Amino acid sequence: MAGVWKSLIKNARHEKLYEKALRISEEAQKHIVKTDRSASFSYETLKVIKEEKYPSFSLPSEEGGENLSLYEFLLMQEKIAEGDGAVALSIGWHMGVMMELSQDNLWEKVAYDHLVEEVVREQKVVNRAATEPATGSPTRGGVPETKAVKRGNRYIVNGRKSFTSMAEHLDYYIVSAYVEDKDTVGWFLIDRHQPGVSVDKTWDTLGMRGTASDDLVLKDVELREEDLVEVKSEGKPLPKGWLLHIPACYLGIAVAARNDAIAFAKDFQPNSLDTPISEVAHIQDKIGEMEWKLMQAHAFLYSVAEKWDENPDQRKGMGADLAAVKLAVTNTANEVVDLAMRIAGGRGLSKKYPFEKYYRDVRAGLHNPPMDDAVVTMLAKQAISDDE
Repeated sequence: MAGVWKSLIKNARHEKLYEKALRISEEAQKHIVKTDRSASFSYETLKVIKEEKYPSFSLPSEEGGENLSLYEFLLMQEKIAEGDGAVALSIGWHMGVMMELSQDNLWEKVAYDHLVEEVVREQKVVNRAATEPATGSPTRGGVPETKAVKRGNRYIVNGRKSFTSMAEHLDYYIVSAYVEDKDTVGWFLIDRHQPGVSVDKTWDTLGMRGTASDDLVLKDVELREEDLVEVKSEGKPLPKGWLLHIPACYLGIAVAARNDAIAFAKDFQPNSLDTPISEVAHIQDKIGEMEWKLMQAHAFLYSVAEKWDENPDQRKGMGADLAAVKLAVTNTANEVVDLAMRIAGGRGLSKKYPFEKYYRDVRAGLHNPPMDDAVVTMLAKQAISDDE
């Protein structure tokens, strides 16, 4: 899709970042059959991610990162997702967490500096582990069943976290827990090698199997007081621009499906036709529909990202913009992949072709936060409030 990338890449820095994302994307694609079949994350892909020093890119340049803007972050994430959406979504969580920690000053300096040093020096990867079977998505406000109990100057943590992307490959987990002595929810930074930490291979889903989002199990994990790096703050949380890595990921999947559908249409010629099916009117209609849907999705996603980058003073009021982008782009991505499946016809259901995987993977975007119903309710309440 040279036309879209040509319009998105605006300078030499963008070209450099694109090339790095392309290398990760191409490596991820090499392992896509194995990781999808075994619900695993590729060690080889993670090695390339670290060789490109991508884990440190979202940190400020003065701390050893590349000071990625939101626009640049999404550009790279979308390109990686063209190779494998599961890889993009997985590493996107780490990238977003580091962007959030660097910009929002959520931690004490000592704890933050320690993590940054390891990310920059060794390209270590981290993710928040917040979801639990009983509470569902943490965005719905459930209190974690994972508990931290104070014993002397130590915390003992017990619990189980689901949907922990790249669970076996993470170097650190940022784990939410109910902190008994503080009567609030807090987050602990836990080293993967800490005694009592294990991964239960539970990930067996329809789509995004390559995220290897297995369960993180914590059994009598003994932590220092300073490992409690964050506590829940009162008041309305600030909008998180980095969460746009979610729609960027699913848009990348849709672009990959579009590319393969066009290649298929140009190559496939049944014996009932004198030309490839790309010359058939209803196939061209579907290709044209994919194009205008993708044009709209790209325009919406990247215009909001530019607004975020260029107007820091407006970010507090951008919650609705960010949520609307997620709803619009992930739903559009599903529509584009569906059109690609229709172009491929029955062959699209065969594992000899990539379409059925795009179809399975892209649906996962509908279940990443924020959920469609929550976004629609937010927009409705805002519209009613603005009109009073």
